[in-house]
Amino acid sequence: MSDDNTIRLSKRMTELGLCSRREADEFIEQGLVKVDGVVVNVLGSRVRPEQTVTLENGALNVQAERVTILLHKPVGFVSGPAEMQGERPAWLLVKPETRAEQDRSGVMFLKKHQHKLAAAGKLDVDASGLLVLTQDGRVARKLLAGECEQEYLVWLKTPASAEQLAALGKGVQADGDTLDAARVSRQSDRQLCFVLRQQQRRHIQRMCAAVGLEIERLHRIRIGRVRLGDLQQGQWRYLLENEKF
Repeated sequence: MSDDNTIRLSKRMTELGLCSRREADEFIEQGLVKVDGVVVNVLGSRVRPEQTVTLENGALNVQAERVTILLHKPVGFVSGPAEMQGERPAWLLVKPETRAEQDRSGVMFLKKHQHKLAAAGKLDVDASGLLVLTQDGRVARKLLAGECEQEYLVWLKTPASAEQLAALGKGVQADGDTLDAARVSRQSDRQLCFVLRQQQRRHIQRMCAAVGLEIERLHRIRIGRVRLGDLQQGQWRYLLENEKF
């Protein structure tokens, strides 16, 4: 916010959840944004918080065509773009033959659905489970902002003691970072369930290492209200209209 109580229009649009910052600039340039009913098509324009910002139908139609995909990522695939030789990005698994039979979305698969798919939140290469790939900046922004809980099942190489479980529940210090979880519960001697709200780099691995536990397998089963369910490894489906993170 500047001294005159105004804010960049593109930033205000993301705050309102209308779109991502990149999409905001695109829509502004295309004349698809109105402020108090007047089209604003100049990048860098500023608005006051009390002003009404809306998208034109053209922008809404563009957003409606963008898809969000739920993928059961196997171990060995990176969630984002390949950064090193030999890395396999997870979006390569999104193809007609790996679409889950139980996909009830009714969406017809189009080749353009494979383009510009961004991972909305990371899942480590040595972890499996639910990964969200989206073309929709609104979905990406919400998930990357850490507004949704994430639930993981963790298999350990050795059983966790009551003391170790209690330590995990209180939070730990690792490499100068404070790492905690919204909830840590025991599923069995060698299996724990972690629910995270805010997530840092290799969050669960570092938490477990700090209390002397070594992870054998890490698997994400839920993001917000959306669950992996019976989606098979390496398969994907479209996010349903009634599913909200």
